Amino acid sequence: MSEHPHDKLQPDLPSLRPGLAQMTEGPWAGWYRWEPVDHFEEHAGPFFCRPDGDGIECAFMPEAKNRNGGGNIHGGALMTFADYALFMIAGGMDTAVHGVTVTMNCEFVGAAEPGKLLTARGEVVRAGGSLVFVRGMIAEGERNVLAFSGTIKRFRTKS
Repeated sequence: MSEHPHDKLQPDLPSLRPGLAQMTEGPWAGWYRWEPVDHFEEHAGPFFCRPDGDGIECAFMPEAKNRNGGGNIHGGALMTFADYALFMIAGGMDTAVHGVTVTMNCEFVGAAEPGKLLTARGEVVRAGGSLVFVRGMIAEGERNVLAFSGTIKRFRTKS
């Protein structure tokens, strides 16, 4: 790792092994979210997921806080949701993938509006020993909004 503090992966912080907690009340009842909370994702989202056949479906209800100057959902908010979905698609409901995003490519194919549910689905293209390659799509209903693909570098977990 670099000698620059901003390049470190926080080795001095306690290692928290997050998991998924099922929501039991409100509009997200039946969906899952990360516990403990990822503070940035909670601020940008919150984001949720649930099993979907052999895969996973991720969801996000963008609000006014997620708008850009033109009134649509900011590209950074969409990319944050895509990064969340990248990991959820890679690991599935067992949350087995712990690591960092190495690359992420996004193509904006449509605008999204506040108050309209966004969903993300995708697939693992290949999973090797330390790298997982994923691709997916964020949609607003039947209309595609953002295509994404990325690579995750897995961390080895201590037993």
